[in-house]
Amino acid sequence: MPKFHSQPLTVVVIGAGIGGLTAGALLAKRGYQVKVFDQAWVPGGCASTFKRRGFTFDVGATQVAGLEPGGIHHRIFAELGIEPPTATHCDPACAVFLPGETDPISVWRDPQQWQAERERQFPGSSHFWQLLANLFHYNWGFQSRDPVIPPRNLWDSWQLLQAVRPNTLLTAPYLLMTVGQLLRVTGLGDQRRLKTFLDLQLKLYSQVDADQTALLYAATALGVSQAPQGLFHLQGSMQVLSDRIVDALKKYGGKLHMGHSIDHIQIQDQRGLGVNIRQQKTDEVWTETANHVVANVTVQNLVRLLGENAPPRYQQRVQKLPPSSGAFVIYLGVDAAAIPDNCPPHLQFLYDYDGPIGENNSLFVSVSRPGDGRAPKGKATIIASSFTDPTLWKETEDYEGLKERYVGDAIARLNQFFHLTPDTILHQEAATPRTFAHFTGRSQGIVGGIGQRLSTFGPFGFATRTPIQRLWLVGDSTHPGEGTAGVSYSALTAVNQLMAIDR
Repeated sequence: MPKFHSQPLTVVVIGAGIGGLTAGALLAKRGYQVKVFDQAWVPGGCASTFKRRGFTFDVGATQVAGLEPGGIHHRIFAELGIEPPTATHCDPACAVFLPGETDPISVWRDPQQWQAERERQFPGSSHFWQLLANLFHYNWGFQSRDPVIPPRNLWDSWQLLQAVRPNTLLTAPYLLMTVGQLLRVTGLGDQRRLKTFLDLQLKLYSQVDADQTALLYAATALGVSQAPQGLFHLQGSMQVLSDRIVDALKKYGGKLHMGHSIDHIQIQDQRGLGVNIRQQKTDEVWTETANHVVANVTVQNLVRLLGENAPPRYQQRVQKLPPSSGAFVIYLGVDAAAIPDNCPPHLQFLYDYDGPIGENNSLFVSVSRPGDGRAPKGKATIIASSFTDPTLWKETEDYEGLKERYVGDAIARLNQFFHLTPDTILHQEAATPRTFAHFTGRSQGIVGGIGQRLSTFGPFGFATRTPIQRLWLVGDSTHPGEGTAGVSYSALTAVNQLMAIDR
């Protein structure tokens, strides 16, 4: 319990994604009275799962960073006193197939093996990769000291300064540089294969290509898949991660309420906020008051929830954001005969150099492993996703026809690598931005945050400390962006900021 209060202070958490659950569990562990509300019926947000005909499908996220000793999930699980989920390394983290090529670019976990792969695939690029490795080293040490980025008051600034070391300052010359600019500076601007590989990988992590992605963000995103860090494949499903955090939330007295929609955030006075809640089964509506509100939503959703209470400058900034991406996802339950021998767990395909990264011209594919709990014996799951424009799906007059065309294109593309026939496909369904908007409540069904451009990453991004006192924002709209590790960092930041007010 915060030490200067005789009664536990109350916190309402909006959203039971990984960021909201993590914030709620940490606050409950640290003595707060916590209630978490979410409109869905299964916790986890975009890292939840669903089951069909014996198959378990990860909804969105399919891999995890930060489970290694010292990683953010490992640290948080240690504080909560719960065991990390069983997981294996993704090695390679991804196998990337460029147009017309059958030999993939394999992103190996072993740094020396990955270096040899780079030298084979991209001769003459070693200086570029060494600079990225140096920046990753500086960034990783800095982030592990829990800086508050971006700072919004003196306390935040002090936490930021305490995390700085002399080598942190070596990143300063690159603060306003993109990956594309570094390619040109190092004489690699005309290397199409290298640029295309970076575009594909960065689109997964930063939502934008190499010409737009902030270099300091990219250095971390591209380096985290190598040892001693790495990307992990969870045993069971992604649901295991959120279930463990839910267990911790309840262990420390927190309450989880699924099937509850949030309609509005009220500003009652300087000591509290109100949240309008609707129970979906009964349509009962009430206002939950709390000392703090933690919103695990997109920044676009936060402005909508605040309504007339949204600060004008904050609202204008959100309205001026570049459009975010949605996702088209196809979920396949297949016979094991559909999977090629020695298939990597994650693959990325680009089919045409001149086409967009998305709209079925590129696919990111995750494949289950035998015995990992996602499919019955002798069977497997294939999840393939492609970035897409959410407005395309919102404005179309033939939604089902558009969806059918995307499914057909995706199956045809996948069949170039997998063995997909009516006999090997045992279950098939697809999700669009409309689907994600319905089940997650995210504005327009957007995925992956707001894009890690120079204008929106790190020190120039949206803060966990909002302009409204005692209202906190966590999730992929804040530093350090998307992924379960990223949103967990944002949760830890908000929890530390919140507690500093109450001490």
